[in-house]
Amino acid sequence: MNQKIMDLVEQSSIREDAPQFEIGDTVDVHVRILEGEKERIQVFSGVVIGRSGGGSREMFAVRRIVAGQGVERKFPVHSPRIAKVEVTRSSQVRRAKLYYLRDRVGKAVRLKERRRVAVKD
Repeated sequence: MNQKIMDLVEQSSIREDAPQFEIGDTVDVHVRILEGEKERIQVFSGVVIGRSGGGSREMFAVRRIVAGQGVERKFPVHSPRIAKVEVTRSSQVRRAKLYYLRDRVGKAVRLKERRRVAVKD
């Protein structure tokens, strides 16, 4: 009984246009930021190193390097604060969590690019 009620509540907060991306993709996350009365969009770009949770509680972590320091940020997939998520590059990975990238520096952080096969009509 309680689970059915929870599912109904979650369905109301799930986005219909949820972004489609995978772990290892390099993404640009467009986030709405409130500064006083004004609202602007800030872009956070980096590599998706993991996804966690499910339903309306699903989160994804994005990692990037800023001034030689690693910066990670977690975003809710179904948040109204996220304007859009653009996939700029897809990478071929064999793991669900890319936490090993935290220990790597420079060229060792690069991931092998995924080749997309064009479909002919």
